[in-house]
Amino acid sequence: MWKDVPFFSINPFNLGTRPVISRTKYIGAVEIGTSKISVLIGDIANRRSLTVIGLGECASRGVIKGVVVDFKAASEAAHSAMLQAERSAGVRIDQVYLAQTGGHIDGFANDGEVRVSAANNMVSDIDINTACNIARNRQLPPGRMIVQRLRRPFVLDGRLVPDPDSLVGNRLKVSYFMVHGLESKIADNIHVIRGFNVQVSELILSSLASGIVVTSPGDRQHGVLVLDIGAGATDYVLYRDGMAQVAGVVPVGGAHLTNDLALGLRLTEGQAEKLKLRYGRATVATRSREEKVWLNGDFAIGDRQFPRQTIEQITSARAREILEVVKKKLGTALEPERTGAGVVITGGVSKLPGIADSAAQVFGIPAHVAEGPTGMNDKLKDPGFSTALGLLNYGLTDRTEVPVPSRKGPNLIKKLFASV
Repeated sequence: MWKDVPFFSINPFNLGTRPVISRTKYIGAVEIGTSKISVLIGDIANRRSLTVIGLGECASRGVIKGVVVDFKAASEAAHSAMLQAERSAGVRIDQVYLAQTGGHIDGFANDGEVRVSAANNMVSDIDINTACNIARNRQLPPGRMIVQRLRRPFVLDGRLVPDPDSLVGNRLKVSYFMVHGLESKIADNIHVIRGFNVQVSELILSSLASGIVVTSPGDRQHGVLVLDIGAGATDYVLYRDGMAQVAGVVPVGGAHLTNDLALGLRLTEGQAEKLKLRYGRATVATRSREEKVWLNGDFAIGDRQFPRQTIEQITSARAREILEVVKKKLGTALEPERTGAGVVITGGVSKLPGIADSAAQVFGIPAHVAEGPTGMNDKLKDPGFSTALGLLNYGLTDRTEVPVPSRKGPNLIKKLFASV
């Protein structure tokens, strides 16, 4: 899993001590989440290794379900986290890889198929490019823009082939899963970063960022579903045959567990969050209805008791509902017999006891919580940093199918990326 990501094992995170290497560029990985904003700075050397040299985080403001709703508040929080990261690294960020999430994200599959043009039926670059262009070019609804294009394996005369070049066949087919979002929401995220006088190099779907970090190439070949369950949204990506097949977002997360506790037990949001972190579970383990827990445990005025089983029932019901929503979104794309590596869970809610057991029950395949990277700063072992770490991995490997965010229609994005 984490050990298969090349730069983590070579250059463990160690704030304040950078190796003496020829400097290429400093890239920032920024995740604007519902509960917190995370920023990492990586030092890329000769496009072969990357050292994490800076970290910043700030409680998020002006963000609901992964979407910016108060530009000023979100900007202040994001800029605070970015400044903190720059100070810890002692450098300025050159460019940013920005995570994308939110309920406005959607996707569809589009196929491209061609008859092999050569007389000897040998597949050429022209055939490959033509099939890919057909699959990639489909008109989006007004106000939507591409976030990422996920190419699936090639199919030559009904059989999967990693690379069809120079193979012999009659018909070549390829499919792309096109992830797209609301242009206005994406523009808000870009403007937040531009306000810090730094360029957004690429937009990366949050699930793809975390997915590439918490799974191994073997997992992705055998089939694996990654769930990144944050406070306001759950990002998911399904891998099969070594490639991402489907990815998306559902606008529910850990904050909904807190809200249910607040309503069910008549608590403030802060009190409910405290109970969730201490006693919440994704499965009910307490058998006795008589077992109770204290809100604060200090026996002061206002401190009171609650049935532990009731807390577990509330949190487990909502956790299961989140998983059920993801399962419904995946539909027939999730084939248990082709998901041999099961479900991997990361994000803040992965800390909820019993979440893997609940996921295994819902999806009908084995599930486990992603482990943090070994040999790195303890801070980065928190599952809340898996997306930011994955963003840095994209900065090193340039895996994305959309090097510059684009869409059909007016040339808005170039304006957004213009120098300030």
